[in-house]
Amino acid sequence: MDALGSLLNGPRARSPMMLRVVMRSPWSIRIEDTAPLTVVTVTRGTAVLTYDDGTTHRVVPGDVALVRGTHPYAVGDQAGTDWVARIDTHGDCFDPTGTHSVAEDMCFGVRSWGNCDDDTSADAIMLIGTYATGEVSQRLLDALDRCTVVPMGDHPLVGLLEDEIVRDSPAQEAVLNRLLDLLLITGLRQSMESGRMRATQWYRAHSDPVVGNALRLLHNGIEESWTVSSLAAATGVSRAVLARRFTELVGEPPMAYLTTWRMSVAADLLADPALSLRAVARRVGYGTPFAFSAAFKRHRGMSPAAFRSAPSRDAAELSARAT
Repeated sequence: MDALGSLLNGPRARSPMMLRVVMRSPWSIRIEDTAPLTVVTVTRGTAVLTYDDGTTHRVVPGDVALVRGTHPYAVGDQAGTDWVARIDTHGDCFDPTGTHSVAEDMCFGVRSWGNCDDDTSADAIMLIGTYATGEVSQRLLDALDRCTVVPMGDHPLVGLLEDEIVRDSPAQEAVLNRLLDLLLITGLRQSMESGRMRATQWYRAHSDPVVGNALRLLHNGIEESWTVSSLAAATGVSRAVLARRFTELVGEPPMAYLTTWRMSVAADLLADPALSLRAVARRVGYGTPFAFSAAFKRHRGMSPAAFRSAPSRDAAELSARAT
């Protein structure tokens, strides 16, 4: 598995907010929920994302927008349209005054919400999936601008998601989760390859025959007792060559990169209460819980137990500051 694949393999959608938004003009929704990542695809009409500094992004059918929750914005039929709803920092939905919840008032059908309950008279239809915090995805989030619009044309994934999002069948949540993941992966890969999204150092490094191989080995064998010498031997070069090329292309030495990757995976694993500290330590390459705890605290600024017991938002913020 390559670096992009393994980074995306960790933060799989588990319980994302999935919604079909159906609107009649004039309409606009104020978004302040700071969700780490939201995937928006438009199947009818036009959606205009407008940030407080006046920057706008048009999303039309065939586009997929990847939106980081770093700045509040409005999405509507055009910039400046009065809000019909406001989603606050807690994810609650209110009328523009903030005094009356409209979350249930605007719900209709299966996973459908908006000011128009009749598709035939709707001016805009959007499919929205919002990811919860996932530590493994931080490298990807760091690579994204606050809004990246990816033209994907008549991609079959969009049609599949549109069909499935309104169904209420057994295992439907699992189907939607995987479709959302595939749409995200496809959008990220296409935006990096086309140059619309700045390719990160680790993504560019993947094309190097030596460093790309080293990255694949580290990502696929995170539990291995790697050293610079063993990694160099596995890639067929000297320690000096590997250390120099890896640092130049990735931006940090091989073992520092491995530690960061291990701590990111560990943070994601700690979210599962069924996994013991010993099991997490073993899965990320540490022989004892004590050694793992010391490394985690040194890297994240808090013990694994404290990280596990902290509210998810607080843990994510502490981890981001320590990364």
